[in-house]
Amino acid sequence: MNLDVQIKNTAPLKNNLTLKTNPDNKGFEINMKKMKHRIALDKVSKFIFSLSTLVSLVVLGILIYRISVQSIGWLDMDFLTSNLSIFPEKAGIKGAILGTLYLMSIVIPVVCILGVSTAIYLEEYANKGKIQSFIKVNISNLASVPSVIFGLLGLAVFGRIFSLGSSILAGGLTMSLLVLPVVVVASQEALRAVPGYLREASYAMGASKWTTTWKVVLPVAVPGILTGVILSVSRAIGETAPLVVLGVPTLIMKLPTSIMDDFTALPIQIYYWTLDTVLTKEYANLAAATIVVLLLVLFIMNFTAILIRNKFQRKF
Repeated sequence: MNLDVQIKNTAPLKNNLTLKTNPDNKGFEINMKKMKHRIALDKVSKFIFSLSTLVSLVVLGILIYRISVQSIGWLDMDFLTSNLSIFPEKAGIKGAILGTLYLMSIVIPVVCILGVSTAIYLEEYANKGKIQSFIKVNISNLASVPSVIFGLLGLAVFGRIFSLGSSILAGGLTMSLLVLPVVVVASQEALRAVPGYLREASYAMGASKWTTTWKVVLPVAVPGILTGVILSVSRAIGETAPLVVLGVPTLIMKLPTSIMDDFTALPIQIYYWTLDTVLTKEYANLAAATIVVLLLVLFIMNFTAILIRNKFQRKF
């Protein structure tokens, strides 16, 4: 008797399962159509993204090939160690290399000290609230502001108000303003990625806020911070618009000896040599050789950032 009751009770359940898995069911057909649509959308998206990557690589390959061909016969030690000249066959980029090094000697300390300090304050010390959120949003927005705007700011503040003109100091501070938001955002992300239980363990051992930040949080966040700094500096090396607005000279024979001297830089020299190709075709070869040097510097810096991230990255 009990067996008959159990069979009767399981009959409706079996019918429901059959109804749900029946291919003729309308809901099943709708789900299959959605699945086919998603699969088709996935294939189309994959094709578009692959095509975009291929186009980018082809354009980059053409660019590298073209400038490599144009720089043949011009890129040598004399080109790297000679001063600028009005004669293309005698021109070199020694002054531009020194100017770039002087420029980065200002940019790197400024962005490291101000950028990392700002990130530490916002992530570790600032009270959570609307004001902190407002500051973070505006810092993120500053990272996307066109570089020419920072050039105008540097011209008005450092060039005119502080009477620094187009000196290395004015250029370095202007470029620091340009990449500072990027360093702050990258440092914030690195600090935010540190596991919370490391802080809690440090507090449990009696460590203060600063000791925890200095001894526990920063060592773990160093790979992300250094990666952000290096990538930001590599952007600063290749920027031209802020220096053009600041009035950096195109042809300067005297080599800079201090941060108050006028200077020129690699991107500035490329820009003006490209403009002069209308009058003298040899300047196109000089510009191509300078581009090769600048690309090598950028590749080395980006490769260094990858090595630092892989070497010092810790897993928890």
